[in-house]
This record gives sequence, C-alpha cells and structure tokens, in this order.
Amino acid sequence: MAKDVKPTRKNLMQIEDRIELSERGHDTLEKKRDGLIMEFMDILDQAQDVREDLDDSYQRAQRAINMARAMEGDVAVRGAAAALKEHPELTTESKNIMGVVVPQIESSKVQKSLDERGYGVLGTSARIDEAADAYEELLENIILAAEVETAMKKMLEEIETTKRRVNALEFKLLPELKDNQEYIEQKLEEQEREEIFRMKKIKAKKEKEEKEAREAEQDAAEAATAD
Repeated sequence: MAKDVKPTRKNLMQIEDRIELSERGHDTLEKKRDGLIMEFMDILDQAQDVREDLDDSYQRAQRAINMARAMEGDVAVRGAAAALKEHPELTTESKNIMGVVVPQIESSKVQKSLDERGYGVLGTSARIDEAADAYEELLENIILAAEVETAMKKMLEEIETTKRRVNALEFKLLPELKDNQEYIEQKLEEQEREEIFRMKKIKAKKEKEEKEAREAEQDAAEAATAD
C-alpha cells in the first residue's frame, strides 16, 4: 500500500495528521471499552443475583401451586385464576450507560392485595393466597431478569463493536499509516541526498568552468605581455 502513495511533503503532513487523529481515537475507544467492561461486570454481578432470586422464586411458586392444587383441587385454583380482573401493566423507558441505550421496565398491578385479585376471600383458602403471592413475586423477578438480561446483551454487543474498532485502528489502520509515513520519509531523504549530490556536481562543474576561464584569461594576458 505504501508504494501507492506519492512521496510528497504534502502527503507526509496529511498522513501525520491522520496518525495523530487515529491515535487520539484509539485512546478514546480504549477508555470507552474499559469503561464498558467495568459497567458490564457490574451488570453481570446483578444478573447473577437476579437469576438466583428467579430460581428461588420459581421453586417457591411451584411448591405453592402444587400445595394449593393438592389441598383445594384444580377447579378451585383455576377458578381463582379466572377471577382476576386487573392484569399486570408494563411500561418501558430507557437509560444511557456510556452511550449504550438500555431498557428500564416499570411494572404495575403485579403484586395485589386480596381484594384486588377478584376472587372471594371466603371462597378460597390460604393455600391459594400463598400461591398467588408466590407467582406475583415470580413475575416481578421475571420482569427484572428481562431488564437486566437485555441490558447485559446490549452492553456486550457494544463492547464487541468497540473492541473491533480498537483492533482495526491498532492492527490495521495505524500500521498502514506509519508504513506510509516511513516510506515517504525515506523517499524524501533519498530525494534530498540526490539533490545535494546534484548541487555539488553543479557547483564543482561551475567552479571548474570558472577556473578554466580564469586560466584562459591568464594565458591570454601572458601571451599579450609576451608580444
């Protein structure tokens, strides 16, 4: 690629400017990559805690529903579920983490009081109430897990994108620019040496011609004196 570049001082100055700009961009991207990795590690720790809570709440919900079905029967459990009038509502917003837009999920009407569930208190038992509590908690954890997992995925994608850009600058663009810089500098030095050599030859030739002219004038003067 270097041989395709004309070895001129103008091109050398342009390449030096591009190297300086690319190095600044490389430093900025490295800092961004490192910052993203730190943020990602924090989210990863949070995700691990959320997953553990999700597993625990799932196990509790399963035990609670199995107990309710065993004690009250499937018909009572299904009847209580069908009585639900107000369903959970979700709204999504977003927040910016080092240039990465990640979702924030807000939920409402997930955890309800006994009178908000729609079934009659006298017609059900504490087992059904416990199952409802457990599944409402499970749903809250599912929503939180979705938010954290999505944020983690977006952060990881941005980290990979930034790493590719850092590597492209570090291992491709900057080496090519520096090769071009070195090539032009070498060519300009060669041209300068050739110009110095040429000027020396011109000077030597001129001095020789001047010497010969002086000698010729001197010979002519001596010949005229002899006559």
